[in-house]
Amino acid sequence: MQEIFNTIEACARQIDRAIKTEDLGYSQTENSSGEDQLKLDVQSDIIIEKAFADVKSVKSLVSEEKEGELQLHENGRYTICYDPLDGSSLVDVNLSVGSIFGIYEGELKAENMVASAYVVYGPRIEIMRVVRGEAPQHFRMQGESFQLVNGAVSLKEKGKLNAPGGTQQNWAPHHKAFVDGLFAEGYRLRYSGGMVPDLHQILLKGGGIFSYPGTTDKPDGKLRQLFEVIPFAFIYEQAGGEAIDEHGKRLMELVPSHPHDTSPCFFGSKYEINKLKSAYGVNA
Repeated sequence: MQEIFNTIEACARQIDRAIKTEDLGYSQTENSSGEDQLKLDVQSDIIIEKAFADVKSVKSLVSEEKEGELQLHENGRYTICYDPLDGSSLVDVNLSVGSIFGIYEGELKAENMVASAYVVYGPRIEIMRVVRGEAPQHFRMQGESFQLVNGAVSLKEKGKLNAPGGTQQNWAPHHKAFVDGLFAEGYRLRYSGGMVPDLHQILLKGGGIFSYPGTTDKPDGKLRQLFEVIPFAFIYEQAGGEAIDEHGKRLMELVPSHPHDTSPCFFGSKYEINKLKSAYGVNA
C-alpha cells in the first residue's frame, strides 16, 4: 500500500505543476457522463494513468474521465477508482481543487475498499489518506516531500460548518428546512463548489456537515459513488463521523451497478447527521 501512496504523492506534485502552468480551457471531448472536459481534467488523468502503469500491485484503474476499466497488471491486487481533478472548473478563478482516490480489493463495492486518499491543491498541497481500521492521516508538502501533520485526524461530536450542495431551487422542502435550521443554530456557510476543499475544511475544523441531496433535476444525486462518495465515506467514518444517504443507509454499504453511478450523500459529525435523519424522517 505504501507504494500506492507514494505514487499518489508523485501524481500530486505533477498535477500541481500542471494547474499552475497548463492551458485552462476546454478540450474537444466529453467525459463518460457527457460533461465537457477541461484540458486540465485530461492532463491530470494522463498523469495518474502513467504513474500507476508501473505499480505491479494495481490490477486496474477506473477513472471518472473514462468509460470502463483500464487493465494494468493481471496479478495485481487492487483496483483504483479516481477523480483526477475534482472541481476543475474552479481553477480559472484560483480556488482550491483536488484529486480523489479509492482503493478496492475485489469487486467494486464499498465494503471492499481497503484505503482511500485525496489531495488538496490550494495555497499548499495537502494529502489526507487512510487505510482500513485506522484514523486518517494528514500530510503537507514541504519542499519536495510530504510530511506528516496529524497522524490521527478525528471529528468532534458536533461541528460549526454547513456545506450544502445542489441548486437550492431544486431542493426538497424538508432539506431546505434542515439547512435553514442549522443556520438558525449559528452554523457558518462554507461551500466553494469543490467537494474536496469543503470536506477537507470540515475534517480539519473538527466537524459540521457536507450535504449533496437528490434534487428535482438530479433525483439520484450528482456525486459519483466509486470516485467521490465511497472514498469520502470511508475517511469520514474512520475519523469518527458518519456518512449516509437520504434513507439513513450507510454509504459504506453501497454496491454500484455501474462505474459512474451516483448517490445523494451526507458526510458529517454525529450531531449533524442525527439532525439530518430527523429532518428526513429516518431512524436516528
